[in-house]
Order: sequence, then structure tokens, then C-alpha cells
Amino acid sequence: MEREPMSSDDRPEAAAAESAQQQQQPLEWRFAQVFGERAAGEDVQEVDIISAIEFDKSGDHLATGDRGGRVVLFERTDTVDSASRRELERQEYPNARHPEFRYRTEFQSHEPEFDYLKSLEIEEKINKIKWCQTANNSVFLLSTNDKTIKYWKVQEKKVKRVSVMNLDTSRSSENSSTSSPSANSRKALLPNGGCSEKLYSPNNNMSFPPGGCASLRLPVVVTGQDSNHVARCRRVYAHAHDYHINSISNNSDGETFISADDLRINLWNLEINSQSFNIVDVKPANMEDLTEVITCAEFHPTHCNTLAYSSSKGTIRLIDLRQSALCDNHAKLFEEHDAPGSRSFFTEIIASVSDIKFARDGRHILSRDYMTLKLWDLNMDSGPVATFQVHEYLRPKLCDLYENDSIFDKFECCLSGDGLRVATGSYSNLFRVFGCAPGSTEASTLEASRNPMRRQVSNPARPGRTLTSLTRAVRRGGENTGVDANGNSYDLSTKLLHLAWHPTENSIACAAANSLYMYYA
Repeated sequence: MEREPMSSDDRPEAAAAESAQQQQQPLEWRFAQVFGERAAGEDVQEVDIISAIEFDKSGDHLATGDRGGRVVLFERTDTVDSASRRELERQEYPNARHPEFRYRTEFQSHEPEFDYLKSLEIEEKINKIKWCQTANNSVFLLSTNDKTIKYWKVQEKKVKRVSVMNLDTSRSSENSSTSSPSANSRKALLPNGGCSEKLYSPNNNMSFPPGGCASLRLPVVVTGQDSNHVARCRRVYAHAHDYHINSISNNSDGETFISADDLRINLWNLEINSQSFNIVDVKPANMEDLTEVITCAEFHPTHCNTLAYSSSKGTIRLIDLRQSALCDNHAKLFEEHDAPGSRSFFTEIIASVSDIKFARDGRHILSRDYMTLKLWDLNMDSGPVATFQVHEYLRPKLCDLYENDSIFDKFECCLSGDGLRVATGSYSNLFRVFGCAPGSTEASTLEASRNPMRRQVSNPARPGRTLTSLTRAVRRGGENTGVDANGNSYDLSTKLLHLAWHPTENSIACAAANSLYMYYA
């Protein structure tokens, strides 16, 4: 029996090529949700500006931190569990609805403090948030400001009420509180709970039955159907950093995490807050010999012994914790050498890496410096495998950017769960999405607004910026507006620094001042 020849549609090569072609097509981004949207002309309070965004590994929870020390949690509402099986069976096509989130709870993570020994004010601003492993329907997360890391447990608890009271509460208001008579009450008490007069209370509207109560009953605590989310601080990891903490990262073993400041990286155990181990120390014997500082650090997503950290010189070092207790020597060094004669006064400033992220597969690292995104392959340390220009039109204006301090802005970056696209923020509340698959030319520019394709720019109040003592510059006057290479105006006072990509879907959450915008494709 002869087999029929395979058609072009049946060949695996054709299917793979078609799939690759679909992957290379630019995504069409749409507005999904916004939380904390401000009205036109409304002033933005400094404490409300979002300073951190993070999805958990499942993508069902989202956390944001702000400059006021608050952490706000959101949860997904369109998961498969919430839909009935009959409704799913009726659908002829897969559900194409975008992820929908709702507000869950918020809590005050950090308060402003003052270090009396160093005469230093410690801001309450949340620098980073990291989700930890969940357990028993509770979520756990780490949050940090400049000096202190806290481990939080957030769980849903049923609301308990006291019932079977001896007093008649039918005439009491919902908000009134009952106070028991004190031992030194000035009123005469009768047997069986009776009282000659009403208890002395300015808001007392309780009443006893005539002749008193026949018998006294103990109140009963009843668990109702309503529930509240309760956040409790489990542990505080403090007094381990002399400089401002710029990053924290969970280990894949679920037991340890790292915290990094300008000169040191410490390794912690989640269960032990009394001690940490210093694994990287770049502080020279003489501070005048200091040439670079640590800007970001992150654990490998699957290898618990591997982590990477970036520096202000534009380098990324990969270290192996199995080599030695103090990882002075790196396993690999990733850097891009400048062309001869191309260095200038601003070269080292704009080369400083502000953020790094491991791809989900652990094979690639994405880094963001002031002008570009770079994608690195762990198996090739000769240079980045791809470089994406974020706002090249600003290169001729580096002198102005230095004078108004914008050149020190630190933008974050993120990768899609499939590793085919990368994203980062820019000025005028814009963010860029690039395709990094072989042959892809995708380069989208979107605005954090209800219409992401619109290029109209608003002018909210400029949020403040905090610099570490090692990278501080003197603020001088300078223009915050201009025109880019395409003739579109840009505004340096509206910057999109923080964004996060959903771990399994093409959905991005980004922060524009105090507003959280979400988009899907």
C-alpha cells in the first residue's frame, strides 16, 4: 500500500516555518485596565508614585510598591477556575480574553526612619518586591526600602463577631461599641444583671429586660461568611547594609535570597533574620580607589548556585557559589568593548546597567543601560547577541540630560515568558517592545494611557528621584522638553521606569506616576 505524499501543510518543516512566521509578526497591543487613573490637571502626591511592580510566578497575583511605603496586591479574576465547564465546552475557540485583575488588599510595609548614629533619614519608599512560594492559601513576599527587608504573609481570614449577648442590642447602631461596667461604677447593680439606672455612658442606648436577666450567658464568637485579607510581617532583615539596597532576588531553592547594595551582596536564609553571609564585596581598602559599584543582582531561575550582578561600568558578572564562600572571582564576565576613539565624558555614565533580568529558560540575560537594551547569551561572553536602541534621539542631548540629572534615571526591563520579546520604559510615559527572535524586526512604541498608540503627552508633576551617595550628581537647570527624531515631542519629567511582563501571557503592567496601566496582545 502506497502512502500518499505529504502536502505542504502536513510537513513538520512547513508547520515550524509558519509558526516562526507568526511569532515574528508584531503584536497588536490593546488597553486592558488602569488602577489609580488621575484626572486631567490632578496633582500627583509624591507618596503615591509607584516605585516597584512584580508578578508572581503563576501570574495570578500582582504587587506594586510606592514611595509612601505601601504595598498593594491585585489578584486575577478571569482564571479558568472561575468559569464553569459547560461554558468552556460551548466555546469553539480558545478564550481570547485578556487577563483581568482586581484590587485585593494593601498594607503599610515600611515607615520613615532616622538613623541617629549616622544622622541619616531612611525613606519609606519601596525599592523592590519579590514573591515567595505560596503555602496554605497564603501568599508570601519580600519588600525592601533602602535599609530594611521585610518578609510578609498575606492570608484571607473569616471575620469573627461576638453574638449571644446579654444586652438588648436591637436599638444600638451598627457602629456603636458596648463597654462593660467597671468595678468602680457609681451605679447600684441588682441581682441577675439588673441595674437601678442606665449605665453611665454618653452614647449608651442598651437596655436590660425588666427585672434583670434571668440568667447570664457567655458571649459566643461566631465566624461569618465575610472575609478580610490580613498582612502580617513574619521577619525583618535589618542592619546588614551600609549603603542603599538596590535589589533583592529569591533563590530557586525556596529557602534563601540575596540583597545587594552599592558595594556588597548578602545571602540570607528566609527563616533566619539574625545573620547573613557576605558573598560579594567590591569595597576597596581605600575608597578613593573605587571605580565601579554594584547596580543590580539576580539569582538564576533554576540553578540555585548561580547568580549574576551588574555594575556601573556596564559589565555583568556571573558567579558560582560553589567556588568559594566569598565570590571575589567571577565565573564569566559579559561586557561590550567600545570602539577606539569613541569614548567621551558620558560614555561610562550611559554604560551603567540599571537593571538585569534572566530569561525564564535561564539561557539569556537582558540588561538595560541608559540608551539601550542588550540581550546576552550565557554561552557567549564575547558580546551581546542583540542590542536594541531605546531612545537614540537623545544621544546628541547628553549634555542637557546631564545638567538636568535625567542621565541618571534608572529604567527597568522585562522579558516575555516565551523569551521572544523584551520591553523597557522611556520618557513621555512611553515604553518600547522589541522582538528578539531570529529575523524579527518588531519594534513598537506605546504610551501608558487608555490609547497606547496615541503619542499625545500630558505634563504631570515630575516625581522626585533618589540617588545613592556613590552616584550622586549636583542638580542644575535644564530643559525637560524637546522633539525626537520623528518630530514627536518628548517630556523628560514624565518617565516610565517600572514595568513587568506576565510570566505566561503577552500582558504588560507598567507604572506612570501613581497610575498602574495594563495592556495585552
